[in-house]
Amino acid sequence: MSTSSAFNDEKGGSSSAGEPEYGHDPASGGIFSSDYKRHDDLKEMLDSNKDSLKLEAMKRIVAMIARGKNASDLFPAVVKNVACKNIEVKKLVYVYLVRYAEEQQDLALLSISTFQRGLKDPNQLIRASALRVLSSIRVTIIVPIMMLAIKEAASDMSPYVRKTAAHAIPKLYSLDPEQKDQLIEVIEKLLADKTTLVAGSVVMAFEEVCPERIDLIHKNYRKLCNLLIDVEEWGQVVIINMLTRYARTQFLNPNINESLLEEGGEKAFYGSDDDDDDDDDDEEKKAEAAALAKRKPYVMDPDHRLLLRNTKPLLQSRNAAVVMAVAQLYFHLAPKAEVGVIAKALVRLMRSHSEVQYVVLQNVATMTIKRRGMFEPYLKSFYIRSTDPTQIKILKLEVLTNLANETNISTILREFQTYIKSMDKDFVAATIQAIGRCATNIGEVRDTCLNGLVQLLSNRDELVVAESVVVIKKLLQMQPEQHSDIIKHMAKLTDNIQVPMARASILWLIGEYCEHVPKIAPDVLRKMAKTFTNEEDIVKLQIINLAAKLYLTNSKQTKLLTQYVLNLAKYDQNYDIRDRARFIRQLIVPTDKSGALSKYAKKLFLALKPAPVLESPFKDRDHFQLGSLSHLLNAKAGGYQELPDWPESAPDPSVRNVEVKDSVPEWTKCTSRKERKEKKVEKPFYSDSEGESGPTESADSESDSGSGSQSGSEESGSGSESEESEEESESEEEEEEEEDEEEERAKKKKKVDKSKPKKPESAESDQSSGEEQKRIRKGGKDRRSGSESESEDESESESSESESESEEESESDTDIKKKKKTAASKPPPKQTKKESKKETKEMSLLDLDDFEPTPSPQVTPVNSFLSNSLVTDLEGLSLTDTVLAPTTIAPSSSVRLYELLHRITGEGLAVEYCFSRQPFSPDPHMVAVQIQFTNNTTSEAKSLHIEEPKLQSGMRIKEFPEIEVLPAGESVNVVMGIDFCDSTQAANFQLCTHIRKFFVSIQPPVGELMTPAFLTENEFKKEQETLLHGQLMGMNEISEKLTLGEKCQSEHVIVERVTSTANLSRVPCGSDKESRFAGKTVSSGSLVLVTVTRKDGAGALLTVNCEKMVIGTMLVKDILQALTQ
Repeated sequence: MSTSSAFNDEKGGSSSAGEPEYGHDPASGGIFSSDYKRHDDLKEMLDSNKDSLKLEAMKRIVAMIARGKNASDLFPAVVKNVACKNIEVKKLVYVYLVRYAEEQQDLALLSISTFQRGLKDPNQLIRASALRVLSSIRVTIIVPIMMLAIKEAASDMSPYVRKTAAHAIPKLYSLDPEQKDQLIEVIEKLLADKTTLVAGSVVMAFEEVCPERIDLIHKNYRKLCNLLIDVEEWGQVVIINMLTRYARTQFLNPNINESLLEEGGEKAFYGSDDDDDDDDDDEEKKAEAAALAKRKPYVMDPDHRLLLRNTKPLLQSRNAAVVMAVAQLYFHLAPKAEVGVIAKALVRLMRSHSEVQYVVLQNVATMTIKRRGMFEPYLKSFYIRSTDPTQIKILKLEVLTNLANETNISTILREFQTYIKSMDKDFVAATIQAIGRCATNIGEVRDTCLNGLVQLLSNRDELVVAESVVVIKKLLQMQPEQHSDIIKHMAKLTDNIQVPMARASILWLIGEYCEHVPKIAPDVLRKMAKTFTNEEDIVKLQIINLAAKLYLTNSKQTKLLTQYVLNLAKYDQNYDIRDRARFIRQLIVPTDKSGALSKYAKKLFLALKPAPVLESPFKDRDHFQLGSLSHLLNAKAGGYQELPDWPESAPDPSVRNVEVKDSVPEWTKCTSRKERKEKKVEKPFYSDSEGESGPTESADSESDSGSGSQSGSEESGSGSESEESEEESESEEEEEEEEDEEEERAKKKKKVDKSKPKKPESAESDQSSGEEQKRIRKGGKDRRSGSESESEDESESESSESESESEEESESDTDIKKKKKTAASKPPPKQTKKESKKETKEMSLLDLDDFEPTPSPQVTPVNSFLSNSLVTDLEGLSLTDTVLAPTTIAPSSSVRLYELLHRITGEGLAVEYCFSRQPFSPDPHMVAVQIQFTNNTTSEAKSLHIEEPKLQSGMRIKEFPEIEVLPAGESVNVVMGIDFCDSTQAANFQLCTHIRKFFVSIQPPVGELMTPAFLTENEFKKEQETLLHGQLMGMNEISEKLTLGEKCQSEHVIVERVTSTANLSRVPCGSDKESRFAGKTVSSGSLVLVTVTRKDGAGALLTVNCEKMVIGTMLVKDILQALTQ
């Protein structure tokens, strides 16, 4: 029986006859009820001697706090348990105290000695909690104690405690700002911390306490860039924002040349020819040209590039704030050509919650003003959904309006037409304003927009009409003489429209352009004079203006009307209207007392007014840092730090260089894995006393952080040192590493192939290949002593693997290395230097056969050696009754090996498979899958078989016979059958040995689900007609236009590419422009017909006829990919 229920029973049973009985609704939770005895049971439990009761009570109290209930009256009872021996209780007590220590300071102060003892506790969670509570007591008396505690915690062994120390720094600073200097020392110490856990928190403290001290960041800049990817999400946001501001002070503007060209580049270029007379102009232009020439060679600082490169992967973060932070960093720091990468990530965030959408759209709206092209490809992502909230709709409208240009305006206006029919009135008004802005910005559509808005004037909805009037008024100011008809039309609306703003706009238009409508204007004034007293103030002011303008232009008809209106206004309740009436009367009605201004009344009232410029409300928002609260509010928020301007000249980059004891530059590139390992021994980058991250991470980070003097050109043999972007040198390095590894692998395979006698007798070839492998391995063992230290190093470095695994792997790796060395000793003497370099390069477990081999210039084409070895392997196989004859093997281009089990995952057992495209004799409805097992260990593998196939409905599997023994270092091939049921769903099963089980899956490409069908030309056409005019008229045919790749222009290559993609047979064809292929799906026998028709140039038309539409669609996609490469 639980303790809580025991206490409840006791409480319920103790109610005597005299006391009222309190009934509780069980759903509301009895312990939270607001009766006068409410926390008695919890206090009893906290006073008990049993830890279990205390723990239960604390759990309930923390649950109350989590639900927002007030538990402050339990403070005395809880604080007594702060010295409890039970760690679980202690942790919960600290959680409670952090919440209420500030409110109950006197009681909390009594426990300070306990907190100080807690700071020495062996448990890191207790140490951190004690510091957190101590820093939550906001009393100036204990500032020295807090200061001491923070200094000690900053040197703590545990990164979690150091993180808590960083969190305590801003609390202490807000309590006593005079401690700033001491706190900066602690921040400096914590900034040097190499742990990802601490990085985000200490940068937050830096931002709160001393954001102006960027000198503290210099030495830690590169480390922060490299740690960034592993820091927790909120830490990433803080660091990225800080580094954005840091970069703006330390690097040059990457777009400086573009901005200079935009401002004065053309003048500087053409100026000298045009104005020979004007010496001053010439001098200015020469100076500008000289300045441009000086600024021309912009080279990005390697540290600037490092920041951009290390933040880019975070665009894929699941946290919207991180993506937003990286987006603003790229917008403010990246060259224009590279900013485009953020568009896709921001569009992805548009699928998130409406709150996230709101913030993202605010930032996108600002970006689209300066970098419109970036979001143009994603125009449709900003189309409005009926389910969007109003504020999201208005922001999307803003973005669409900013993206509008001559090419897409017709699409956007079509969208706007549908939006006007919406039931959301605010949104409709915003749409009409957006149409007005499009008309202002794009002259070609101004008339179209005007006509559309005039049509809206007959809308039943008064708000739509009113907004249209306001927008039309602004548009008419651009060319009023052409549109007097519209002004007449709007004059008629004064009888119906009641919205004050719209009425005022119409009256202003008639008054301003009264000369264009001389007959209508006086009549409008007459009507308005009648209703003057009932109008809104804004309308009354415009009636007075209209009267004044008509008095000046047409005094015969309107003199009396004007006097009448002015007399009404003279006694109006609103003093603005009374003042306006007096002012206008003195100005337009000349008397003896009227001043000199009345002579100029006409010029004052009827002066030409510039047309209003309809601008985006986001136009000048980019001076705020994007993603900040200030940007969102368009006002400077408390604590906001301005984004600094770019410096004129680059500050000294050497301030970011880190001194290393052994005088090895910390930031130079490692040209080989061996060097990385040596460097790792000297001073690992990430590693810490806690071993926060493994050695692989550290090696990778160091290779990425190469922003020093060397750029890795040593390996490529060019010897040139370049300071430009390091991405290039890095990618070159990777490519060359891959090429080297491929070459070695190719040579190894060739050597093994040559050693195999190509005889059909299976036993002989099997035996000889086994002997050959033993001989190679024996040769390896002879030379083993020379490189024993290498294998030791390697096994040490792979500490992320388990011990037994790494021992096994290092042995097999060493064997491979020996094989590679024997293969590498053959080339001519010219290459010895390069080969020796390769020999020294050690191989990481992660780099062995991890990727598809791609052909490189120095290597024999992959297909040729792959097919040779495959054919010889197949020749030497003794299989069961499902034997594969070597003569019927498909051409090398169409047999592709797939990896089923990598030898690292398989603990030395490597398994590959291919679709042999041979009939599977036990069941013709199954696809034959040939599987090759290779035992790379030093012990034999036993009992290889399949268990627990997990298949989709309708799929079947025919297992291969169990392989009883697979000796060490040998391979064996078997064939199994799978009925994929004409789908590309994977067949999942367990591959078992006598000691282990591995989950694997075989997923077929759509082209392997077919078997060739041999048809004549007439039969092909007949079947095509049948498919085309069957039950689903035309649905069985899929056609796609394509452009053939450069290497795919001849008929021979087209046939080769199609047959390698899908297991189809060629159909004879009379036309040399057409290639036809036919096949049937293996499972159901549905016919698949493919036609490739070549057009002029490189154009072609691909047609696939198939009853199964899914297969047809996927096949089209695969063949397209093959033909366009």
